[in-house]
Amino acid sequence: MIAFSLAGLLVGVAVGVTGVGGGSLMTPLLILIFGFAPSAAVGTDLLYAAGTKGFGTWLHGRQQTVDWSVVGLMASGSLPAAVLTIFWLHYVGLDPWVEHLMTITLCVAIIATAVLTLVRKRIMARIGEENLGESGLPPRLLALRPAITVVGGVVLGVLVTLSSVGAGVLGTTLLLLLYPRRAAIRIVGTDIAHAVPLTLVAGMGHLSLGTTDLPVLGFLLLGSLPGIYLGTRLGSRLPDGLLRPIISVLLLVIGASMLFDSVVSLTSAG
Repeated sequence: MIAFSLAGLLVGVAVGVTGVGGGSLMTPLLILIFGFAPSAAVGTDLLYAAGTKGFGTWLHGRQQTVDWSVVGLMASGSLPAAVLTIFWLHYVGLDPWVEHLMTITLCVAIIATAVLTLVRKRIMARIGEENLGESGLPPRLLALRPAITVVGGVVLGVLVTLSSVGAGVLGTTLLLLLYPRRAAIRIVGTDIAHAVPLTLVAGMGHLSLGTTDLPVLGFLLLGSLPGIYLGTRLGSRLPDGLLRPIISVLLLVIGASMLFDSVVSLTSAG
């Protein structure tokens, strides 16, 4: 069980230093290193994410760096989507093809996270160069922004429930594109605040499916909370320009290799 705490510590440090979502690191770690089934890895990681991000939400709430109206819009799409996805999993059961679907969804989410992590600074620089008025968006897009925020929440709800990945980098990127004039700290705080109820609802759904290992969850949290604190302190001293690409390339390799193995396995079974 000490190995799980060490894994939590390493992931916590990586998250604290680079800001890369813990799900994109922890879930494949549970599958590849500890031999978890995809459903068990996702179910355990969801409650792990809810626990680690709950503290972050409390801090951002105290600093008033959470846009609760945007959280409400995203949650109005993501929470029903998560509940419906859990109902669907209960209905179809955790057959091998469902496990394959969860693995493929996880791999696609990891690859998307890696790519967006690499180009995030370019996106932010491009947004900064645009001169589109106070909102930073064309008038037509501005009128549709609330609806797009809800739809984005729906996509995140399904993605997070099936893979445990998406509430971090993908959610942040969505907010950066839709709310380009918001301060970066408010974007981060809003995304973290939205991730807590989403991962909690999805995690409780997986708990009802019996795919959550509670003892392992406890040991992961035991290591990750001090890891995040340590990583946050180290983040100001280590070269982010070097560490972020390394993490991104690692995620690309993991996601691509897992996707290839899953497709080959699915093809052989068929």
